[in-house]
Amino acid sequence: MNILILGATGFIGSAVTRKLVDEGHQVTGLGRYPARAALKMPHVRWLAADLAGMTQSDNWQQVLEGQHVVVNCAGGLQDGLSDDLYATQERAMLALYEAARDRELLIVQISAETETLGRDIAFLSTKRRADAALAASGIPYVILRPALVLGRNAHGGSALLRALAAFPLAIPLVYANSLVTTVALDDVASAVNAAIQGTLPPGSDVALGSDERLTLKELVLLHRSWLGLPSAPVIAVPSAVARPVTWLADMAGRLGWRSPLRSTAMAVMSGGVETRRPRDNDPPLSSAAESLAAAPSGVQDIWFARLYLLKSPTIIVLSLFWLISGLVPFLRFEAARNHFATLLPDRLASIMVVATCLADIVLGLTVLYRPWTRRALVGMLFLTLAYLVAATLTEPALWLDPLGVLVKVVPSILLTLAALATLDER
Repeated sequence: MNILILGATGFIGSAVTRKLVDEGHQVTGLGRYPARAALKMPHVRWLAADLAGMTQSDNWQQVLEGQHVVVNCAGGLQDGLSDDLYATQERAMLALYEAARDRELLIVQISAETETLGRDIAFLSTKRRADAALAASGIPYVILRPALVLGRNAHGGSALLRALAAFPLAIPLVYANSLVTTVALDDVASAVNAAIQGTLPPGSDVALGSDERLTLKELVLLHRSWLGLPSAPVIAVPSAVARPVTWLADMAGRLGWRSPLRSTAMAVMSGGVETRRPRDNDPPLSSAAESLAAAPSGVQDIWFARLYLLKSPTIIVLSLFWLISGLVPFLRFEAARNHFATLLPDRLASIMVVATCLADIVLGLTVLYRPWTRRALVGMLFLTLAYLVAATLTEPALWLDPLGVLVKVVPSILLTLAALATLDER
């Protein structure tokens, strides 16, 4: 079959794509930035597109040409610079249904349990309206509603679980006793394949979650054991204490960062992550322990878990470092100008101080803006090296300064390289 997968570069979408390719289907993957996925899965036909811009049925006509099945794995957690939930999860889907009405298409929708506490948040309300419109459209469909998905890779909530599990000494948890249902990523991909094969008949609306119910505390400790780390006490943190972190995460979302600590995630977790109980004839699904045991952890998993929560502080520290280095010379302008005055006329020396200060401030600000972060980090590296070369040629004695004026710059280069190494989200 010819199958179009929306969100094929994502956590669930990439697993579904691999599964359907292995089953022998002709797969077209649609994602915003598919270049790296195209290198990893060259047998897939890739389309670069943003669902937020596909809100008219005409946007879908050419994309749907020759397709037999559409699998929607796309979605977002919360509105922000990188995500428009109303456009992506509702308007684009309504446009898809309209374009699909005159075609022989099956639509497999990866959704969520939308009738839960916090049902009116945008994440759930847009999915609920899209699901209802699909069910009323007359188009053959299957809706799958996975619980918290666990896989070999990690993203969002599953990445946060690993990071919390690797916390040193003690593990701080909000909503530690909330119940969480999980489902293996492979089971989600198999359910999509079953829908395509017809094992799940059109019109099915299936909850995907194991029989097991764990508290968040139990799930985090299970991940800690999976990582091979010794047991650690769990400290229950009141939700009020976490609100400043949630507020900062929401602000970061406006700059393009997709933190799993945003208010939507907290609202969902406050009521637990559960699904409807499986029916007697539903296939058995892997428990959390079985999901983790199927992919034993390695040292790279411990690295990821420990670095995950350091990523944000690293970016913030670099931002502050460059902002301060750009602002301080303005407070001691004459002293800063004297460094240039030995080689340049007074006026040009003043211009150089202003120019370098502004460059530092610009880099300190743009590193916080997610679409420009990589370029800002690369700019920091080049500008730092330029400063070091210039200082070495003009004032080499600074390398022997008791305060380590130039020596201290080397750790900042390494911190910048570490930020670049951990920047990718998927």
